[in-house]
Amino acid sequence: MESLSIVLEYDLNDIDMKVNSFEELVIWQKAIEIGVEIYNISDQSPLKNDYKSRDQLIGSAVSISNNIAEGFEYNNSVQFVKFLGYAKGSAGELRSQLALLVKVNRVSEEKYLILKEELIGLSRQIKALVTYLKTKKIK
Repeated sequence: MESLSIVLEYDLNDIDMKVNSFEELVIWQKAIEIGVEIYNISDQSPLKNDYKSRDQLIGSAVSISNNIAEGFEYNNSVQFVKFLGYAKGSAGELRSQLALLVKVNRVSEEKYLILKEELIGLSRQIKALVTYLKTKKIK
C-alpha cells in the first residue's frame, strides 16, 4: 500500500497548515480525473443512448469528488471522515456499475480494467487518509 505521504504529497504532520483547500488534495484531483474519464466514456456509443445508465454512472463519479470537497469544507475531522466514507462508497458503486456495463457491452473491457484499477487505488488512498485522520484527530 502506498504511504500516506505519497497519497497527499505533504508532510502529514503539517496537513492543517499546508492543505488550504480541497483542490490541493491528491484524492480530489484523482476523483476529478476519473470523473472526466467517465464523462468521456458516457459520450461514446453505445452508452450515450442509454440515458439511465449514463446518468447513474456520471452521478456516482461526480459524487466521489463532491463528497471529498464537502467533507473538507466542514473544517472538522469527524465530518471529513464521514464524507470520505461516502466518497469511498461512491467509488465502489462506480466500480460495480462499470462491471455490469462491461457485461452488457456498454463499456469496453479495456476501459473497465483501467478504471477499476484507478478506482481501487483511489479507495485505498481515501482509506489511508481516513486512518490518518482518526489516528491524529485533526480538528
